[in-house]
Amino acid sequence: MSSVSTTGSSRNAVLAFGAFGVGTSGYIVAGLLPSLVSELHVSATAAAQLVTSFAIAYAIGSPLFAAVTGRWERRTLLVAALVVTGLGNLFAAVAPGYTTLLLARVVTAVGAAVFTPAASAVAAELTTPERRGRAVAMVFGGLTVALIFGVPLGSLVSQQWDYEAAFLLVGVLSLAGAVAVRLVLPRVAPPPAVRLAERFAVARDKRVVALLVTTVLACLGAFMVYTLSSPLLAATAGLTGGTVTVLLFCYGIGGALGNYLGGRAADRWGARVPVLLVLGAMTVVLALLPFTSVTVAGAGVTFFVWGTITWAINPPMQHRLIELSPGHAGLALSLNASAIYLGVGLSGIVGGAVLTSAGPTVLPEIAAVLSAVAIAVMVFFWETRRTRRVAAREEVAVG
Repeated sequence: MSSVSTTGSSRNAVLAFGAFGVGTSGYIVAGLLPSLVSELHVSATAAAQLVTSFAIAYAIGSPLFAAVTGRWERRTLLVAALVVTGLGNLFAAVAPGYTTLLLARVVTAVGAAVFTPAASAVAAELTTPERRGRAVAMVFGGLTVALIFGVPLGSLVSQQWDYEAAFLLVGVLSLAGAVAVRLVLPRVAPPPAVRLAERFAVARDKRVVALLVTTVLACLGAFMVYTLSSPLLAATAGLTGGTVTVLLFCYGIGGALGNYLGGRAADRWGARVPVLLVLGAMTVVLALLPFTSVTVAGAGVTFFVWGTITWAINPPMQHRLIELSPGHAGLALSLNASAIYLGVGLSGIVGGAVLTSAGPTVLPEIAAVLSAVAIAVMVFFWETRRTRRVAAREEVAVG
């Protein structure tokens, strides 16, 4: 049992390393903005579109490529996805101008859109049901580590050299992940062949749709505050520069802990209780954030707690999607990945509008409202009336 567990841990660690490369590819632009603005001679708004282009390409590409590559052997698919991600970053490192860099970001997003949901599904398949939540959490742990170190890493490298060097580094990390996956993971058979229409049948389940809507709302609220943390902290506590970087690091450390706890909670209690508790706690923390972040110490504690809560929701959400989509877990998880990046893409638009019209301290309040709406969606659609009637009839028949 110990050797099996160790093998499973090694496989999950390799998938997490791949997720780290993919996640850093997505997050790193935030740390490169000053360098991009300076070297490309574009506005900060234009540079930020490199994040939006990645998010939109990811959101569109994830379910599309999940369907197109549905019959690929899973290890081969994961290696190919990491190679595309790596090449996209290398393309970004040599891109001669803004337009080609924008295209490179789209290429990178395609690889990321394929890898993340497929890695989650493989991690779940290669472990026992009672450890599935922790396996998925470990894969997402790679994304969390990317959140903690990706932005500071990109900022540091671009300050020492230039933004091209940062993209080069991330490209090498992604290609190293491809090699590790090829060497450590066994061959994993693809799911049974189904028609294209059947693949998207999972999206007709109201409970799946409710989970996806919840993901969009939660990510929209969380990232509109996270992305605009600098003006928010300047307004609440007069904090700028390196202090803000440290506070974002506190958020990332909390995120790593939350991801781990979310996986444990999903394995112990299932998905419903952890999801509702996390959304409730997120609503409270966001609503109080302008009042609890008026000092450095208060902001540090608040950002740590906020990060813990925010990232605790991913494992139970994915656990629930896998439950609802037997045989179609890869597609369901790809739709969830799309929902995450749709929320991220919208956060810049909505957050910018709120910042301009109402000021930074209103951002957490709007985010808290979005979180409360997500709770209402979950409560109403977690189990449809039809599902309850069918379950009741089956129980009577068995009795």
